[in-house]
Amino acid sequence: MSTENLPQSPEQPPRKPRVAVVFGGRSSEHGISVVTAGAVLKAIDRTKYDVLPIGITQDGRWALTADEPERMAIVDRRPPSVDALAESAEGGVVLPVDPANREVVYSEPGSVPKALGEVDVVFPVLHGPYGEDGTLQGLLELSGVPYVGSGVLASAVGQDKEYMKRVFTSFGLKVGPYVVIRPREWERDEAAARKKIVDFAGEHGWPLFVKPSRAGSSIGITKVEDLSGLDEAIAEAQRHDPKILVEAALRGREIECGVLEFEDGPRASVPAEIPPPQAQAYYDFEAKYIDSTPGIVPAPLTPGETAEVQRLAVDAFEAASCEGLVRADFFLTDDGDFVINEINTMPGFTPISMYPQMWQASGVSYPELIDRLVEAALRRRTGLR
Repeated sequence: MSTENLPQSPEQPPRKPRVAVVFGGRSSEHGISVVTAGAVLKAIDRTKYDVLPIGITQDGRWALTADEPERMAIVDRRPPSVDALAESAEGGVVLPVDPANREVVYSEPGSVPKALGEVDVVFPVLHGPYGEDGTLQGLLELSGVPYVGSGVLASAVGQDKEYMKRVFTSFGLKVGPYVVIRPREWERDEAAARKKIVDFAGEHGWPLFVKPSRAGSSIGITKVEDLSGLDEAIAEAQRHDPKILVEAALRGREIECGVLEFEDGPRASVPAEIPPPQAQAYYDFEAKYIDSTPGIVPAPLTPGETAEVQRLAVDAFEAASCEGLVRADFFLTDDGDFVINEINTMPGFTPISMYPQMWQASGVSYPELIDRLVEAALRRRTGLR
């Protein structure tokens, strides 16, 4: 479905496509999603699109929010929230679960529901579980509403680091050593599960990175230098996800590359390098969003290395059946190999995020990037494809 094919009356000028920007959500990345939404709302072309901001609170309520991007910023090191932006503490927004009806309805207790008009495409700038992981994408598929980004399967694969690595391995992409502890393993025999990690450390050495399997923005991740820090790291990861992933540390440089869907297929951006942060042990949440550790764009790579990481980024996009966009994260090891760490199917879109910066350096401005993503979503049909 393209912009020019939207329904219109002969007596009226063509109406603009209506974009619902959905943000916030129930994950620990709620605040960063709000910051991302502020940047998108500020940059989207209002002469081309009508925009409807919809926030999801941390308890899961869909709220009608103010269209005020300036309020969606980190202030005094504190991320914003949907609750502070919601027009009502009780009102809720409902998307239709009917492919023949795209009317969005807003209701408050004791009031007559109010129609907010049809939505032509959803831009879901949610990060983490309950938004980036295929759950929202499934709802939109049921509703028959086009949306920006990957579908149900690719979103789920992109969120679960274990299955992401399994898919990449099956397609011949190199991944680093890892071990997974599932919730049932921990509940059935905690000592055996812990020993599994200790044995892994014995084989691959310290330090280890202990992570929630299904979270992002480096939330819940701990770099563990020795056995004494393991229990605390496990508890921190399990606070965000009962399934945890433990990775061996790789020696090398952190390289990122963006992938964007064009009319003729996915293309890769110039890559970026993430230098080691000065104040943190690794590129964690504080370094990314609070202290704004700058990346190097473009990365200082040889032409051959640049071409290789771009090829691998597109290969990862295709391996996971992604659509729209992806940020692919690699290590360039001391041996000269690119090892893929993970992909993000809805990477950060904040003004300091690496994905927009890489495309800016590739000749695609922030507003054009948003426009290309919305147009790609309008071209794509919902359902099996």
